[in-house]
Amino acid sequence: MSKTGWLRRSRLVGRGALAVLCLVAGCTYTPPLQQTASATQRCVEEGHVLNVGFYAYFAPVSYSADEDPDAQEFQTHLGYEADLLTALEAMDGAGFSFARHPIAVWDDIWLQAATPQYDIVGGGITILDSRTLDAAGKKAIVFTAGHVAFRQSLLVRAEDESRLATYDDLTSAVRVGALAGTTGEFRLLQLTGLVDADGALTAGVRVETPQGTVVADGGPDYMITAAAESDSLVGRRHLHPPDDGMPQVVYLGAETGETALFDALEEGRIDAIARGEIGNRETAHARGGDFVVTALDEEVEYGGFALAVEDEALAACLQRMIDWLTDDRKIGYASWREDAGVFMQRAEMWQQ
Repeated sequence: MSKTGWLRRSRLVGRGALAVLCLVAGCTYTPPLQQTASATQRCVEEGHVLNVGFYAYFAPVSYSADEDPDAQEFQTHLGYEADLLTALEAMDGAGFSFARHPIAVWDDIWLQAATPQYDIVGGGITILDSRTLDAAGKKAIVFTAGHVAFRQSLLVRAEDESRLATYDDLTSAVRVGALAGTTGEFRLLQLTGLVDADGALTAGVRVETPQGTVVADGGPDYMITAAAESDSLVGRRHLHPPDDGMPQVVYLGAETGETALFDALEEGRIDAIARGEIGNRETAHARGGDFVVTALDEEVEYGGFALAVEDEALAACLQRMIDWLTDDRKIGYASWREDAGVFMQRAEMWQQ
């Protein structure tokens, strides 16, 4: 085992059998801190810095100060989750110190938490059982219990507010933009009948891909969920419905984030964007009334932080601290939007 591999396995509290491993490796073993009577609040060994990967393009939940990956400000983390992490660092005695690293690509971002590069991954990631599994179907990820609530919605041009008020208004003449692999995409496909409950594309759906056009047969070889897709659908660009009662789906933003979707909506290349309500409302506000939010979904989803499955003890300790900052979910996005300092105020009230 490399030194890097050993450090990844030994640095976090709650790892089993460290005492035995240390006898072999010649290191000094310290019991898991949250299990000792003297440091019941601490989640991480003193002086240890946790590497946090954050999605760079989900304003206002998690985003970089500059959209250009080559810009220095791209490394600066902003938004709801950024302020939550900063408040966690300010909780005296909890032991948190984060080094933050932007991630530009959304695809399987949650699985990055299972790599040596990151300890925690965030970015408005909806908690799904399917997202805890790796490509082999083995559990690789655990999530915190959730700190932000989402509902899916449509973002449309203001003049289309009444024309595209509900998902039932989405016909084959309507082009809906989506970011592949998101809950916004999957929920759109579900609500419009383009996939069944398991994610199988309806028979007759035509999908443009880099390898050419494929036609779904209604079976398991053509699947899209919020966690994965069939190999034949990777890199999908355009989805054409089999009948007039379903919309077209246009895929943009794989490399440049959701800005590509906003530009396409403004320019008339698409008619709507399938996306979470929080992000859509923020964009509508920023665009000065040019865009509006419609078709609010009745289902509520929760977003959390992803950690490697072997870091379950750290995830539990992290969740305890998040529960304090959010007052057991009573303080959420709406409170933060009204007062961005709300989490720091809670952090200052924390007593070890």
